[in-house]
Amino acid sequence: MDILIADASHIKYAQVICDTLAESAKVRGTGIAKRTPEYIIKRIQNGNGVIALDGDRFAGFCYIEVWGHQKYVANSGLIVHPDYRKQGLAKKIKKSIFDLSRKKFPDAKIFGITTGLAVMKMNYELGYQPVTFSELTDDPEFWKGCQTCKNFDILTRTERKMCLCTGMLYDPSDPKKQDKNIDRKSFERLKSIKESLFLKKKKS
Repeated sequence: MDILIADASHIKYAQVICDTLAESAKVRGTGIAKRTPEYIIKRIQNGNGVIALDGDRFAGFCYIEVWGHQKYVANSGLIVHPDYRKQGLAKKIKKSIFDLSRKKFPDAKIFGITTGLAVMKMNYELGYQPVTFSELTDDPEFWKGCQTCKNFDILTRTERKMCLCTGMLYDPSDPKKQDKNIDRKSFERLKSIKESLFLKKKKS
């Protein structure tokens, strides 16, 4: 398995990346911002993507988004093809895209929003901390990307303060040492509280 910084030779995988993202969201029943092949291609051309390949077969992908004049970057679109799941590949891709972000944008705060417990755990192990949405980028273009998510109405009615996603942030200027022994139950509890709070309101 090769995990590489994506370049022009990998543009041919843009469609399968989008299809895999969409299918994963459908199977899990979770909200996810849709991406077009053109959107993925632009990230590849900018050298802001990491791709996993098994020979010529697509295995996984993640990309960097840059916001707020490079003050913030996000590692987005983490996906592993169904044939390669439960092998620890997602964690390797996540570490590779995090290292690429730190190399290209050493002073930027790295953030993400996710409903996935596994992604929350991976983020925490890299030094991210759960934060309120107010601590993330205020770039309107980032939040526009949430419009295709099925939970966008929650984000709207809370005036972009909360959603089912959890915001997480890595601040390179923060001298605090991170405790990597996070209890998974803490993230599960946080997710359960949000689902109970917002989905009940939506039904009523």
